[in-house]
Amino acid sequence: MLRHDVTTRDRTAADLPRLVDALGAQQPLSGYPHRWPLPFPAEEFIVRPGEERAWVADDGGRAVGHVSATTVGDDEHGALWSAGAGRPVAELSCVSVLFVHPHAQGRGVGGLLLDTAAAWIRDTGRTPVLDVDDRDGVAHAVYLRKGWRIVGEARFDWQREGSPPARLMVLRS
Repeated sequence: MLRHDVTTRDRTAADLPRLVDALGAQQPLSGYPHRWPLPFPAEEFIVRPGEERAWVADDGGRAVGHVSATTVGDDEHGALWSAGAGRPVAELSCVSVLFVHPHAQGRGVGGLLLDTAAAWIRDTGRTPVLDVDDRDGVAHAVYLRKGWRIVGEARFDWQREGSPPARLMVLRS
């Protein structure tokens, strides 16, 4: 059940230390990000090239979760999403860097962040897409329950050696 005092707002630079802590706290439970510790500063994982907008889940003035929307590259992954969505790559935007501190999990915070990013993407006239490596876990189940559909599979350079391909998903209107 979502607590009423949890809201979303735009991420600020002041949120980054708390988000780095949240990312590290949830990583042993979720396995996200897959490389841990990261071979670069965690701030660079959270704030990505191609980021269009980013939000935090705010619980009483504390950032307890994060999501962003990023551009979709005109590459093999973009082509798969494009085919699955039936729209050109330029009309897609990717839900990225979604995570929630363990103390806030199980309260609908991840769903709130996901819905916030997807709504903003739709408001810009584009189709939301995402990739998920958590094939049978909580995140994957949430996406399916919220109407996301699998449109393909692909390997990314961030995946562990020998792991199955990530699932590419599209949220239809």
